[in-house]
Amino acid sequence: MLVAIDVGNTQTVIGVFEAGDGPAGSGPGLACHWRVATVASRTADELALLVDQLFRMQGFEPAEAITGVAVGSVVPRQRSALREMATKWFRAETLVVEPGVRTGMPIHYDNPKEVGADRIADAVAAFERYGGPTIVVDFGTATTFEVVSQAGEYMGGVIIPGIEISLDALFSRAALLSRVELVEPRRVLAKNTIESVQSGVIYGVAAQVDGLCRRLEEEVGPATVVATGGLAGLIAPHSDAIDYHDPWLTLEGLRIIYGRNIP
Repeated sequence: MLVAIDVGNTQTVIGVFEAGDGPAGSGPGLACHWRVATVASRTADELALLVDQLFRMQGFEPAEAITGVAVGSVVPRQRSALREMATKWFRAETLVVEPGVRTGMPIHYDNPKEVGADRIADAVAAFERYGGPTIVVDFGTATTFEVVSQAGEYMGGVIIPGIEISLDALFSRAALLSRVELVEPRRVLAKNTIESVQSGVIYGVAAQVDGLCRRLEEEVGPATVVATGGLAGLIAPHSDAIDYHDPWLTLEGLRIIYGRNIP
C-alpha cells in the first residue's frame, strides 16, 4: 500500500492506494482516506501514532501494509517530521515532493521552487486525468488556480484568500456578525443575516471562480475546469465554469509523482 499525505496549512489529508482497486488502466485505486487538522508541532512519533490509529480503525496493520509514502507539504516542520516518521516507524520507501523531484511536468514559473507541492500535484493529476488545457481550482486555506497547457506544462496560476480565511476576517471585524454553518441558503436574495452570509459565501465565491476562469481562458484558451479541496463540493454545483469535482485530486497527483520517481 502507498500512503499519500497532503499537508496543508489548515488540514492534512491522508489517502491509501491499494493496487487493483481502480478501473482498468487507471492504476491503483484510493482504498480509504482521512482528513485531520494540521498541527505544525507534531513530532515524528506523534504522527506515527496518528497513522497507526487510523489504519487500525480501517482494519489494517500499518507496519505490514505500508510499502511506500508520498508526502506533499506546505508546512516545512511537518515535511521533515513525516520523512522521519516513515523511515523510523514504517521503513517504507519515502518521497517528499520538493525541488529536484521528477514530476514529468515542465514548470513555467519565474522561480519554480516557489510552487507548492500541492499545486504541482494538482496539476500533474489533472493533466493525467483530463488532459489539457486544464484549470484546477483548489479550495484550501487559500483558493488556488493552476493552469496546465495542452502540452502538459504548468503555466502558472492565481492565489486568493480561502473561504475560511475570509470568514475569519469578516467575523473578527464585524461585531454584529457571528459564525454560521456553511450550507446552501434557500435563495440568493436572503431575508435574514445567517442566510445573507451563506448566500454571499456560496454564490459570491462561485461567481468569483467563474470570473477568474473566464479571464484565464481569455489568455490560454478554452480549458477543462476541475475543482478540488475541502470546500469544493459546496461551491462546484453553483459554478458555471467548473466541469468536474475531483475531491482527492491532490492525493492522486502525489501517487503519480511517487511512481515517476520510485518504481
